[in-house]
Amino acid sequence: MPRSLLSRRGVLTAGAASLLAAPFLRLLTGTARADGALAKRLLVYFTPNGTIPGRLWPSGGETGFTFGAGDCLEPLEAVRDKVTIIKGLQFHNATNHEGGMAAMLTNGGGSSSESQGMSLDQFVASRIGGGTRFTSLEFGVQTSAWGGSAQTRMSYSGPGTFVTPDDSPAHAYQRMFGDLLGGESAIERLRARRTGIVDLASRELVDLHRRVGAEERVKLEAHIEALSAMEQGLSQTTTCEPGDAPSVPGGVWDNDAFPTIATSQMDLAVTALACGMTNVASIQMAHTVSPVVFSWLGVNEGHHSLSHTDDGNLAGVADYVAAERWFAERFVELVQALDALPDPEGEGSLLDTTVVLWAQEMGDGRLHVCTDVPFVVAGAPECFPGGRFLDVGPTNHAHLLVSLCRAFGLPNETYGDPAAGTGPLAGLPA
Repeated sequence: MPRSLLSRRGVLTAGAASLLAAPFLRLLTGTARADGALAKRLLVYFTPNGTIPGRLWPSGGETGFTFGAGDCLEPLEAVRDKVTIIKGLQFHNATNHEGGMAAMLTNGGGSSSESQGMSLDQFVASRIGGGTRFTSLEFGVQTSAWGGSAQTRMSYSGPGTFVTPDDSPAHAYQRMFGDLLGGESAIERLRARRTGIVDLASRELVDLHRRVGAEERVKLEAHIEALSAMEQGLSQTTTCEPGDAPSVPGGVWDNDAFPTIATSQMDLAVTALACGMTNVASIQMAHTVSPVVFSWLGVNEGHHSLSHTDDGNLAGVADYVAAERWFAERFVELVQALDALPDPEGEGSLLDTTVVLWAQEMGDGRLHVCTDVPFVVAGAPECFPGGRFLDVGPTNHAHLLVSLCRAFGLPNETYGDPAAGTGPLAGLPA
């Protein structure tokens, strides 16, 4: 927390108690979620190298659509009522692999733009990530063998500033659970420490209660009540005790280990959201121009190479569609995992208050174009009612990014380069 904020408000001393009081401080400083925000968490899922349009899109109307038998998105039938499939989006001033990767979550935009050059995950995290242990968590699956570049990075904390995903499930696990890896005694010590922190924060906020105006006092009373409930819960149980550490026998760069790594990273991301470790997470499956060979499906050619397969090469098209279906199946698993867990802060499932965004960096991979780029949104049904196929084209995807911000109560009118347009995407709640 900036020292200037502490001195100006004269609210908290320092340390962990400041973290717990952060949600109320955001109320005072105007950076909290707007009232009425329905989404509490964001999970971004990325898959690379574009698609074959003729084997992708459903047919039919907005709610009466049908997936093609054997097509790329057919696995989504299992969660049909949870998803919105969006066709017709295009990127502003971006094309090819690198341009699409850089624009996908940023829509360009410099530091003076409304989104300050951040990718969507980092922008949302900067607004709703306070008060959690990690402002955001980035999980990668073989993203960094080529280093950090516009080809391998999708998250930006500012113009041209990469946020690097963690490709090692073991390392991510250690970051998340390192302070619990000492058996029951370590868990009890952690519980006692966290309970003490909550108690300290509560006492400091009670003192603050005497020094604020009536309107802020009402909000503060609700925050004190929430801290009291948190303290009681901590004294009773620890809900996020670690399971077994993930293992990747072949190493994180072993091609055939890709499915194992993906499963481990997905599990960790869901756990982090369910346990309140973070409100924003991302899972980056490889990177644009990814050479991963889907050997576990009996495929012998790299994914990027397959993405350039001509329609006349029936065997190559079949292999590419099989790889794309595998990615779709992992997205379904994420949606189902979130839907199977209760919302720790209220009624319903974790999916009910989590926006899950499946993003890609190109449309037709053979043409290297960033037009008709597929996006799928799941979760937070009051913001994104499921069971829909929206054809909005041609429309700049900045409008979708604005809609996603609005789901979190953020007042964005633009996202990234303002020349791309203003306002949310037509057909989605504003």
